[in-house]
Amino acid sequence: MALRRFFLIVTMMAAACAPAVGLAARTEQPATRPGGAAVAPGASTPAANTATLVRLDLDGDAARQTVVDKEAGVYLGHVSTVLVDDGKTILAAYPKGHGKGPIVLKRSEDGGRTWSARLPVPDSWATSLETPTLFRVGRSEHCESLILFSGLYPIRAARSADGGRTWSDLAPIGDFGGIVAMGGLAATGDGKFAAFFHDDGRFFAKGGKAAGTFTLYQTDTADRGATWSSPRAIWSGSDIHLCEPGVVASPDGATIALLLRENRRVKNSHIMFSTDKAATWSAPVELPAPLTGDRHIAAYANDGRLVVTFRCMAKDDPWKGDWVAWVGTWDEIARRAPSAAAPERDGVAAKPAGANGALRPYLVRLKDNLTAWDCAYAGLESLADGTLVTTTYGTWNAGEQPSILSVRFTLAELDALAEVAPSP
Repeated sequence: MALRRFFLIVTMMAAACAPAVGLAARTEQPATRPGGAAVAPGASTPAANTATLVRLDLDGDAARQTVVDKEAGVYLGHVSTVLVDDGKTILAAYPKGHGKGPIVLKRSEDGGRTWSARLPVPDSWATSLETPTLFRVGRSEHCESLILFSGLYPIRAARSADGGRTWSDLAPIGDFGGIVAMGGLAATGDGKFAAFFHDDGRFFAKGGKAAGTFTLYQTDTADRGATWSSPRAIWSGSDIHLCEPGVVASPDGATIALLLRENRRVKNSHIMFSTDKAATWSAPVELPAPLTGDRHIAAYANDGRLVVTFRCMAKDDPWKGDWVAWVGTWDEIARRAPSAAAPERDGVAAKPAGANGALRPYLVRLKDNLTAWDCAYAGLESLADGTLVTTTYGTWNAGEQPSILSVRFTLAELDALAEVAPSP
């Protein structure tokens, strides 16, 4: 494919770096965009080989971009998507408003190339108080079973037993609430799932108040989402504010990781691990700067590499506040696990850089967001043909309210772009 409209730079990642400090909060404290600052170096463990981070900018490639929805004067917000079991139909849900408001549902039947009009939904969806999230929870007798969550107090859910064509009303899943519910969902076997959310004291119980402490919660189901357990805290702290847990499992399914936003902006993003199907969790540890941001959503490409999309919030990064994707391997994030070394696995590693064979992860700017921070709660789907389809909101045009955009790319295309980068 032509290489026009792309900007590529290569920056060396240091073997170790200081944690990021001074980042601004998401919606609570709007940030100021840095102007042309040098990229903050990424951290790696002392045992890791020094690697090259390849930066690829897809912002100007309009051919990859599809406008999913926009409405003059109306804020269209935080997106969640789900790929149903035909492998090409994607559902997208998002609110009319910043993190709350009536839920809009759209469908693409061609892998994100085109999108339906707004679909009919139950009247109760207009009462949503939070960002909706969509997940697959197995199959009913004839079709895919899906669940949609809406947070704050109480957390509510709607269900579909026909691949998202019809839906139930929103109904409480228990006498508890939380923020960005559910941030992630992990399959733990035999129709069981663990779901994750956070709270700052305001919404876990009715009439709550902010206490300066963030808590990560886990709730479990043994019946594919029909009923949910009382939540249990898996981490709590006030020195850092970890939240919005995004789930990624190791390629063999033996380890589950939670990718975590740090909302006090005094540290990088963090990660926690479980090796016993979410029964216990390791203490959180920092991620490197290139994975520092908000609302991490992960998927594996069909060559085995890992793609994570999020809002870039690394200190002094020129793409801070923009919609980005990191491309690397599970092994790179597994180096943060309590076990000293990353596990060996079969499959395709990140593309080698130079004769020394060091890994070359990519940081890809998917779209330049024209505000300082308000974008990139994204859906991310991996199609069988190797295409990655990611969909989110942001301010893409000056003077307009946020709208919904979908971007398609393959890792083969990124690899071709990276080939022009000089070896270190």
